[in-house]
Amino acid sequence: MSSTHTSEIKFQVELDENRVPEKLFWSAEDGGVTTEEAKAIMLSIWDSNHKESMRIDLWTKDMPVDEMKIFFHQTLVAMSETFKRATNDEKMADTMMDFCDYFAEKLELKK
Repeated sequence: MSSTHTSEIKFQVELDENRVPEKLFWSAEDGGVTTEEAKAIMLSIWDSNHKESMRIDLWTKDMPVDEMKIFFHQTLVAMSETFKRATNDEKMADTMMDFCDYFAEKLELKK
């Protein structure tokens, strides 16, 4: 009989009086992360019963716009890489990466 292990990832959100995030923290003890501050979180969850994704997108009110653009670009690149690993569809992954390059160019992220 195999033993199982449970791993936990936690998010803590401090809100202002209007329920707008002021501070975000995350912890993942198995990854060696304990109460690290973040400025933005994008989390996608697949609901296989309804065949749809659910999202949690949060950012603090002091998240700089220029950093948000970089965050989005890096997230799109990561999604492209994950898509390739998960589906082995190199042609579509390459197309997605082409869009990431276009995105970075239009936002003048690449030097």
